[in-house]
Amino acid sequence: MTGIPDSPRAHTAVIAGCGFVGRALARMLHANGWSVLGLTFSHDSLAQFASEPFRVVACDIADETAVGALFAAPGAPGLVIHCASSRRGGVEEYRRVYLTGAQVLVRTFAARHVIFTSSTSVYGQTDGEWVTEESEATPTRETSRILREAEDHVLAHGGTVARLAGIYGPGRSVLLEKFFNGTAVIEGDGTRWINQAHRDDIAAALKCIADRGARGVFNVSDDHPFPQRVLYARLSSMFQRPLPKAGPVDFQRKRAWTNKQVSNAKLRALGWTPRFPSFFDAIEIDPGLLQPFLP
Repeated sequence: MTGIPDSPRAHTAVIAGCGFVGRALARMLHANGWSVLGLTFSHDSLAQFASEPFRVVACDIADETAVGALFAAPGAPGLVIHCASSRRGGVEEYRRVYLTGAQVLVRTFAARHVIFTSSTSVYGQTDGEWVTEESEATPTRETSRILREAEDHVLAHGGTVARLAGIYGPGRSVLLEKFFNGTAVIEGDGTRWINQAHRDDIAAALKCIADRGARGVFNVSDDHPFPQRVLYARLSSMFQRPLPKAGPVDFQRKRAWTNKQVSNAKLRALGWTPRFPSFFDAIEIDPGLLQPFLP
């Protein structure tokens, strides 16, 4: 099958990557009157989307022939959002999914609005300062440099870049997983800032950007970064569990070790307001967040 679903609705969107964020975004757009087509990498994963109200097809976004064939029919979408994942791959998978994928989507959907979801890891600051979209973004790790190259390509063709902080949401939180399974470590003196954003707030931010046709770079992070030690101390108090042990700083992170506070002021000025202003607000009001980690 080719083309996007036939629909009288004014807005049409392709979600290139129906993972944790992409699937939530597709549901949100569909619920708000958009005609949505989701792309997933593997044919094997299509069965899990059978109950979704929007259509999902298998397509490797790094394969220009496959993408071109899928959209050879009339009805090109007005919005394309690249939120595919490298599936924890290394440098070459990063280059294939993020850079080549972005290049293919930009070429295929010339003159359309392309939004690329990047990461706040492209900010290489290590002194705890606040960073905005105007701050220097010159990462040292190759994976994050690939993200910057993809960002520049999308921006050069009139697209938008959304730099996402650490993603968490229903059933998924690296911090909570490590805290409850006992593998969490307070690195060094514990003053490194942790920036996060709830999945649903990320989806809402991407929709806000799309609705307004906003171009440029936008940070997507909640209102309240926390020093690592403070965050774990609050969790220890809330759940009456021991404070994680202290350990050395992990300088071998895939996207490099950084220490900064990410400002979301530009996105807020666009009209976005997070439902979960902080990680602890989400713990209080999102019942799905804790479910996998508590008995």
